[in-house]
Amino acid sequence: MSDKQELIRESIMRDMSEGVMTIGFDGTITYVNPSALGILSRSGDELLDHSFGACFFDYEENDAFTQAVLDAVYDQTRPHEAIVPYFTGTQTKQLRMVTSFLTDGEQKAGVIVVLSDMTELAELRDAVKAMERIRALNDQLELRNKLLNETFGRFLSDEIVRQLLETPDGLALGGKKRTLTILMSDLRGFTAMSERMDAADLISMLNHYLGEMTEVIQSYNGTIIEFIGDGILAIFGAPTPSDTHAADAVAAAVAMEARMEAVNAWNAERDYPVLEMGIGVNTGEVIVGNIGSEKRTKYGVVGSHVNLCGRIESYTVGGQVLIAPLTREKCGAALTVAQEMTVYPKGVKGELVLSQVTGIGEPYNVTAKVRDTKPQALERPVPVRFHKLDGKHGGARSYYGGILAVAHDGAVLDTATELEIYDNIQLEAGGKLFCKVMEKRDDGCALIRYTSIPAGYEAWLKAETNKKTEA
Repeated sequence: MSDKQELIRESIMRDMSEGVMTIGFDGTITYVNPSALGILSRSGDELLDHSFGACFFDYEENDAFTQAVLDAVYDQTRPHEAIVPYFTGTQTKQLRMVTSFLTDGEQKAGVIVVLSDMTELAELRDAVKAMERIRALNDQLELRNKLLNETFGRFLSDEIVRQLLETPDGLALGGKKRTLTILMSDLRGFTAMSERMDAADLISMLNHYLGEMTEVIQSYNGTIIEFIGDGILAIFGAPTPSDTHAADAVAAAVAMEARMEAVNAWNAERDYPVLEMGIGVNTGEVIVGNIGSEKRTKYGVVGSHVNLCGRIESYTVGGQVLIAPLTREKCGAALTVAQEMTVYPKGVKGELVLSQVTGIGEPYNVTAKVRDTKPQALERPVPVRFHKLDGKHGGARSYYGGILAVAHDGAVLDTATELEIYDNIQLEAGGKLFCKVMEKRDDGCALIRYTSIPAGYEAWLKAETNKKTEA
């Protein structure tokens, strides 16, 4: 917003007779104009930057007033209007309230409350004059609401907003133990991709991808806790409890993979790279609630099952959805399982059998395509040097082998080095080619899947194969 526009907005807010109050999705009152302070018989220091609940939940006489604010959260399809009593501590006023959501583009951004003191008007005997004044107020409020909706903005999950505003302790720090389902997703090779792309293009591509995934998650009753770079952490079964949280999460994960086809079609139109995403899903008891300090708080989830979900996600390659045993048990819906894999994650005693899910039946009926590309044999092996990875960091020691066959997303590696399934390795192949060992074959070779392909890989492979052929 320009300085001139800001001055116009401030002038309108200062001079208008109606009160205006805005409430952020963290429950904090973010703006109050002078008329609102007079109508509510409060000072700016009492309201601004304080929680709505702490300021207005003290008097039972104001239940109708607070409910009118909650109505804007419950029904997001239209503005709400009500005439309610408001107790100042010394007198009861009759207030006309128009409550709605602020919007920033198509995203909901907060709650706006527009107030008019109707005490004198309510006492008027001339009902015709009263209605004329109300109609005039409606016209003014409609214009001013449009201005305010375009001015203020911030985004948070709708479910979390309900949790924060519908109860007096909604903003209190603390959490509760609850069994729910956690979903974590991550783009493969995004770090390397970010080093090659223009910053504006990268943000445009990432925002589009996150927007598409957000839509899918929310359509299956999921609550997004946070975006972690290109990763997404979401939960199912909180804040609103659900008996179908496991099946909802799996359906969301499969639908997210299915949506990647449209995401990549959008990318192709703009010459952006193809994106691949891996998703891990886990069910278990966690602590969910408001985490942080009095100055900065977020709705979050913690516990060993959150950490385990991250480890499950780390076993995925692009296009895979891997779910934990308890998630599969609690789904109750017909799952299409492409394969099962046994892993030994850190922090877990014994083995863990993960299921790769590609579809879920009634009532969801969602499927995702599984690419099954068979590596094509090379005329001669291509020698290659590689490193084993600990997390995302490679060791100093180099190992050697030969590539016998290649596909667009993987290869067959022949090496005397002992490799285990799900080991992460990094090949020197036109840059840093990151891979995951997916299978150990009977002939001693390893089937590897690429998780991040460097820009120079194609040229390197072409040069190496041509060199060998000419020899």
